Amino acid sequence: MATSRVITWEVTPSKGYETAWLVLADGTLQAHGRAVGTTPEPYWLSYTLDVAEGFVTRRLCVTVEMASITHALDLRHDGEGRWTTDGERLPDVDGALDCDLGLCPLTNTMPVLRHGLHLAPGQREFLMAWVSVPDLTVHGSRQTYTHLARSDDGGRVSYASGDFRSDLEFDADGCVVDYPGLARRLATT
Repeated sequence: MATSRVITWEVTPSKGYETAWLVLADGTLQAHGRAVGTTPEPYWLSYTLDVAEGFVTRRLCVTVEMASITHALDLRHDGEGRWTTDGERLPDVDGALDCDLGLCPLTNTMPVLRHGLHLAPGQREFLMAWVSVPDLTVHGSRQTYTHLARSDDGGRVSYASGDFRSDLEFDADGCVVDYPGLARRLATT
């Protein structure tokens, strides 16, 4: 059964907002989103996200428009752990199953749903293909997700990457409600 959602977050570091239109169905996720930020300079970001069975990222296409330049990225995963960006291999992220679009709370959904970490005890470490915003460069990022608590509406998960840590609140569908230091949900339909 498919679940369609539209979620808007206030994004603290960019002093902006993001809205994502998504469909969750049978272990897959399809989404497109728009974000506007004012820091480090005003920008407009658009993305499409294609997540295959088992909540494994297949493709992320992103465009960022700023006053003096436009960046575009076509990030693809071959299903075997290899990634390309605009056709070029990215060996630094070999083995990663997911992308993590900077300042985008939606991309925390895939690893949490794949392992049910918002609903049940567990801890997992991941290598992510992390995409920096607004320049759209791709880097390997080690991230750890740890289940903290379950609630009637979802659950809380601790997120850690390097020296950064935050306790994220997820709804029952595995979408971020509150990500202290990054984003807070304003509306959902």
